[in-house]
Amino acid sequence: MTTNPAPPASTPPAPPVSLAALLARRDLGLRLLAGPGDVPLHWVHTSEMADPYPYLLGGELLMTAGVQLADPARYVERVVEAGAAALAFGVTPVYDTVPAALVEACGRRGLPLLEVPPRTPFTAVARAVWRLMAEARLHELRRVTEAQQSLATAAARPAPVPAVLGALAARLGGRAVLLAPDGTESAAAGRDVPAEASRALRELAGVLGPRPGGPASAGGEEAGLRLAAYALGGGDGLTLGVATERRDPGDRTIAGVAVVLLSLLTAPHRGADAAVRDGALVRLLLGASPAEAAAALDPGPWTVVHARGGDGTPFATADLAASLGTALVASGTGAEALGEAGAARVSGAAPASVRLLLPASSPVTARPGWFLGVSAPAAAGDLPAADRQAARALRRAEATRRPLVRHSPGGLASLVDPDEAAAHARTLLAPLNEPLRETLRAWLSLHGSWDRTAVALDVHRNTVRQRITRCATLLDRDLDDPDVRMELWFALS
Repeated sequence: MTTNPAPPASTPPAPPVSLAALLARRDLGLRLLAGPGDVPLHWVHTSEMADPYPYLLGGELLMTAGVQLADPARYVERVVEAGAAALAFGVTPVYDTVPAALVEACGRRGLPLLEVPPRTPFTAVARAVWRLMAEARLHELRRVTEAQQSLATAAARPAPVPAVLGALAARLGGRAVLLAPDGTESAAAGRDVPAEASRALRELAGVLGPRPGGPASAGGEEAGLRLAAYALGGGDGLTLGVATERRDPGDRTIAGVAVVLLSLLTAPHRGADAAVRDGALVRLLLGASPAEAAAALDPGPWTVVHARGGDGTPFATADLAASLGTALVASGTGAEALGEAGAARVSGAAPASVRLLLPASSPVTARPGWFLGVSAPAAAGDLPAADRQAARALRRAEATRRPLVRHSPGGLASLVDPDEAAAHARTLLAPLNEPLRETLRAWLSLHGSWDRTAVALDVHRNTVRQRITRCATLLDRDLDDPDVRMELWFALS
């Protein structure tokens, strides 16, 4: 068995796409000349450098016309060392055909080599890859969202622990087991796995030390199966073990949701009142009316917290909830409101997005690695409004790079009907996609500073200029006008 600590989330923005799917695009006319045709592609990069090694991250489709191709064997060696997934060679204007030496070198090193015909520009290939990735990402987001809803529904059943394990095993297409501290299976669901895989899962569970201290998760492979073990946060040494034939990008997110639910369900000394409150939060997140769920909650007042960040592990959410002193937590934040838009969406990628509900008397302070948006105190029946407040506060926190922002009642915004303001904001900002909105929000919050905005968004200052210019064009507004800036800031807040 190979064993390794489960790494922090490093999945690219979208699941990889198969080279075979790209080759199947007849409009591109690509032809495989060497190497396997089913490797995963994570992104696309074009380079005419004689040695592209310093500019590659690994997993990309590298496209070149061979402008500086002097030594094909050495070139392929450097591309393989950099971890590129495949090489695409454009025929003309430099070469009439793909050099035979390049084909031979790629075949020898097992690097897929594609011929790009003269009629196909590199931008068309890149656009096709990104389109395939967008389709894959949409599919994965839907799968994760449906899995979260299934797990939350299972957690509300009379026998919640077996139900959650069953839902997890079904969603991942494998086996899910709950392991006691001595390695025995206290509950299990899904299809049977070979004895050696079960033994390897128990060994992985033994790797996880008591928290805090030892690792929170570990992964490995055995008998052709992908294995993962996650320590539960209930405090009694239980471990969730998962065995699957393959591992998709959203699987860790789905497992993370199960870990949080199982940690709550198996926590010692869970009184009836706590179970009722947890169930009420689940119903709110699944779209119940505030009045229905409020009957199961304390009258309040309550505080809603939206958070984004963490270290990329499935336990980041549980750690944040513990530090704030609440068990009422669910993954997913965003424009949707509690009780209004159904289950919260979960992204497969870091950073984590989290909603928390805690008594208004509990203090909320900044937490390392997190951006927090905090609502004003609200009664149980007013949680949807508090949720919107927390969402707006989180957006301001991220835009201004402040670790914690609280909702500020009053001011000019209180003079406008919230529904009318929201409708105006949707209409005003409709031409902008999310990256443009985020850039505009950060740029406005930093008083139009190109350099500070570039640092805040971790992009080049020229990228900021291009995006802001694009915003001005799409909105048909003069962004140097203070009135325009104020109106846009209110809309983005």
